[in-house]
Amino acid sequence: MKQSLLQEKYPIFVAEIGKNETDYPTVEALVEYYKGKIAENPKVHFIGVFDHHAHTQRIGGEIAQGIQAAVDIIFCFGFAIPNPQMLAVRPRSIGIADMGEKFIISFMEAPMQPANQAMEAWTKALRKG
Repeated sequence: MKQSLLQEKYPIFVAEIGKNETDYPTVEALVEYYKGKIAENPKVHFIGVFDHHAHTQRIGGEIAQGIQAAVDIIFCFGFAIPNPQMLAVRPRSIGIADMGEKFIISFMEAPMQPANQAMEAWTKALRKG
């Protein structure tokens, strides 16, 4: 996993995983994998899956060359609401882009270390032993 700044202001984590490096051959299989990981943790709540590719196509938006599918898995780690501003950084999402021979999985850094650790562990575990 790489950590970087997207557009010089959004701290994100990104993993590029070749389809030959994982047991999950499709976006749908990856979504089910993440839904299972979310369900295992009683403090995390699954919200839904947003098909960003279909939405962008439907509105005639631009899709970068090579992106065959793009979804966001939306969920919340909300252990507490320490102030009303915390709502601006929730819920969380993990993006999955199918690039043909590989997947690019990305998520924004969370303000809670346990959330970052879980999302990073879930993603790293996608690679075959």
